[in-house]
Amino acid sequence: MITELAVERVAFTCGTCAHRWSVDHDVQRYLDGHGDEWEYFHRDNTSVPSPYTPDGAPPSEQCGAPTTARLTARRPGPHPRNPGQPRTRVPRTGIHRPERHLAPPLEVAAPTPAPQPTADPAQT
Repeated sequence: MITELAVERVAFTCGTCAHRWSVDHDVQRYLDGHGDEWEYFHRDNTSVPSPYTPDGAPPSEQCGAPTTARLTARRPGPHPRNPGQPRTRVPRTGIHRPERHLAPPLEVAAPTPAPQPTADPAQT
């Protein structure tokens, strides 16, 4: 059962060349029949490992060195279990909104620079 849908903006930083960029990931949390919860990550309609793990974080686009990831923003997606949420019944026969099968996938735009920390004026 799907328990949560979200889009997470993940900022990557290279410890070698200090290059920074961010990428949006679609995240789905799923509760299996054994009571275990799993996270699935997708980028550009492709399943990818968690960007928060060493195996899932991409190498630096500048020097190829390993990067670290951190969550910078999050947008929860609509969830069908929310009461009172508008909905449209999908017919049991025929193809509902056939254009959705032909629409090109939304792709992540060119990487955006990660937000830079700002100095707190009270600390200076």
